[in-house]
Amino acid sequence: MFAETREFSPTQFAKTRCTTNGTPSFWAWSGYLYSFMPNEPNRKLFQIVGMNVARCIDKGDGLWDFTSREVILYLDPETKEIIRHWQNPWTGEMLPVVHVANSPIQGTFRHNIPAEVEGDTATFIFDLFAQYPNPLADDPKFAEYCDRPMYNAVELFKLSVPVADLEDPTTTTVSKLVMSWNRVGLWLPWMKMGQREGNLIYSASGKKVKDFNELPLVLKREIETRIPLFRDAPSEKTEDAEMTSWQYFKQHFDAYLQGVTFPIPTV
Repeated sequence: MFAETREFSPTQFAKTRCTTNGTPSFWAWSGYLYSFMPNEPNRKLFQIVGMNVARCIDKGDGLWDFTSREVILYLDPETKEIIRHWQNPWTGEMLPVVHVANSPIQGTFRHNIPAEVEGDTATFIFDLFAQYPNPLADDPKFAEYCDRPMYNAVELFKLSVPVADLEDPTTTTVSKLVMSWNRVGLWLPWMKMGQREGNLIYSASGKKVKDFNELPLVLKREIETRIPLFRDAPSEKTEDAEMTSWQYFKQHFDAYLQGVTFPIPTV
């Protein structure tokens, strides 16, 4: 039997993504990052461990602003230790690893959002196809890092939550959220793959956790010691452009060339 498609309000989705009382909401996920290249077996390059801390802000009339910060760490898939420098297996070059520390990531919820409802579970499905000019393509100094004129990626999200929590007007957040995330994207610029064919495949799953203390230890340590700003979500949505991994690399390119440890410390 097929699931029933139902629509949920921006306020109900705010309960899913964050909370409706303005407090920060934490997600955590883990999985693996693979290479996918023509005429070559895939390689398991890294274990990935990530977190997002988000806040939803009630703007009235069912409109919600959303703002967040996000961290993804690249770990050795065998030892589970953070990798600070990575030897590119295709070029042999030893390179600094630019871990993800993006802030802000933001948006607005203004329309009803469909979900597949089966039994007592609603699953929001987001199949996102991104295509826009590569922010590194306008400067020849980045040719060795990513020379493609367009940035292309596919991100596939599934968020499963209890229907009862969405329908209960007294709840401020869902009691449980299980997520899956899959992504097909370009080589990361810090990998210095130039014109080499191929893509990266991300495969991860995760959940909403109660607070910062329930994040995986490796994330908590990195945030506490290097980027304490990421313990909390921004207090409000700003006019600043969203931060992406490509823009972060461009912003900190000189530090990358100097071989510094990422993520760059922020307070």
